[in-house]
Amino acid sequence: MDVVVTERQGRIAVIRLDRPPVNAMDTGLLSSLILALEAYAESDARAAVLTADGGVFCAGVDLRMLLEGGPEYVREFLPLLSECFAALFTVPKPVIAAVNGHALAGGCILAAACDLRLMADGPGTIGVTELPVGVPFPSWALEIMRHATAPQHLGEVVLTGRRYTPAEGLARGLLDEVVAPERLLDRALELAEDLARVPHATFAHTKRQLRHPAVERVERHGPDYNALAEGLWAAPEVTDAIRAYLEARVGRSGSRKD
Repeated sequence: MDVVVTERQGRIAVIRLDRPPVNAMDTGLLSSLILALEAYAESDARAAVLTADGGVFCAGVDLRMLLEGGPEYVREFLPLLSECFAALFTVPKPVIAAVNGHALAGGCILAAACDLRLMADGPGTIGVTELPVGVPFPSWALEIMRHATAPQHLGEVVLTGRRYTPAEGLARGLLDEVVAPERLLDRALELAEDLARVPHATFAHTKRQLRHPAVERVERHGPDYNALAEGLWAAPEVTDAIRAYLEARVGRSGSRKD
């Protein structure tokens, strides 16, 4: 089964995450999303909407897979995670996030990497829960959050790992609009059409300028920070923290999610 599906609505590509029950990130989903983004960049689509099937946008990393796979899986997974974030953040065409439910940890970072972010009003929450889980941020993840979050709220968002309501996420710069659930995709398509009218070269040049400071920091410091992060993700202290988090949050048989 395809876990990332792309469909066309005129000149807009709609990219959907479809890995039930919570679109948790594993190597398969990351690889599929990278391929979908590459296909979008090479296509004649002028803009894209990133959304998901089901009631959750993305609940973050599949932590149970992480525990079951051990250090070998971490060594495969983390580079793919960074590659996926980089591909989304730097694609030279517009991407609108249509966040249909919970967007947590890596799911929040996926939304933050998009050019504009909409979220359905309702019970869904958004936030980066990495530190409460016990895992460090890879360089791309942290730089994307630095780029997207209102500066006065960045420390709170990253260090506390709070889950915000849509209105709270809007106030902290994690979102650009909160819309009625039944209007989410239509509104995202409207904004995608607006950005699609900008000449491609003009949009790509402007986006590159806006994101250059984040890209430059990753290129300068990323290799060292990522090597340290990889060691921490596989360290016994961190795996114990992940296991305790899962047992506290979802129980031994609960959903795989951050």
